[in-house]
Amino acid sequence: MIWLIGNKGMLGYEVEELLKKNNLPYRASDQEIDITDFSILVQYIKDKKIDWIVNCAAYTAVDKAEEEIEKAYCINRDGVKNIARIASEKQAKLIHISTDYVFDGKKNKQSAYTEENQANPMGIYGKSKLAGEKEIINLLDKYFIIRTAWLYGANGHNFVYAMLRLFREREIVKVVDDQWGSPTYAADLAEVILKIIETGSDKFGIYHFTNKGVTNWYEFAIEIYDKAKEIGIVNESRNIEIKPVKTEEYPTAAIRPQYSVLSKDKVKKAFNLKIRNWHKALEDFLNILSLRPFQ
Repeated sequence: MIWLIGNKGMLGYEVEELLKKNNLPYRASDQEIDITDFSILVQYIKDKKIDWIVNCAAYTAVDKAEEEIEKAYCINRDGVKNIARIASEKQAKLIHISTDYVFDGKKNKQSAYTEENQANPMGIYGKSKLAGEKEIINLLDKYFIIRTAWLYGANGHNFVYAMLRLFREREIVKVVDDQWGSPTYAADLAEVILKIIETGSDKFGIYHFTNKGVTNWYEFAIEIYDKAKEIGIVNESRNIEIKPVKTEEYPTAAIRPQYSVLSKDKVKKAFNLKIRNWHKALEDFLNILSLRPFQ
């Protein structure tokens, strides 16, 4: 039995779709089961056999975390500790999703961050997520921590949706061009999670996963605009000017890593993955969007 935590979020939604498609036995929960209350978790899984726990739940409001420090740590550290304790008691394997924000983004741009690189988060979000990782490592042997970045998908707020809305509302859209990373389609990450489960993997540890390729937010926005215009999501008659700006011109409460490209070498080798380029993943996502009304 698989327990999927956070099934109504962006990644959790995609994982649940695959579990259904592959007829795998699972239970799913979201905010109705409070992960910060250990007694609630104990009651929820009482007398149930759990082989895998997939934790997609997290506090992800990067800027708001700078004010809601206690809440961020409560979910991303304490909630994760509770889940790890349950995994330990049930002898279940845990798959937990983490983030590129555990790094400071100051790495030499000639090489990507590997799993062995020293974490050094700059903001509360990254610090709370790293604290959650440490709780898992302290409590469990059978875990997979998957760090990802620039996640987008059908369910929930993300950069692709934000850009598509701005393209409809404005004639000029400003996007930062000095923060570098790799976009990740949630459906592709969900496939990796499913593969780990279906193969019954015991290659435990920390892994990085994003789609292949490197870009910045400005170039990502350009690609979204061009492809969306091609397939008719954005009105062809409207010409939008996308202007590059520097990070200091677009101040935010939390500091973003300027360079957060993650190496996929370890995950590719461990699970024999062929990771597709972010351009192709984005195209597939936009094609799916074109088949249904976009609000």
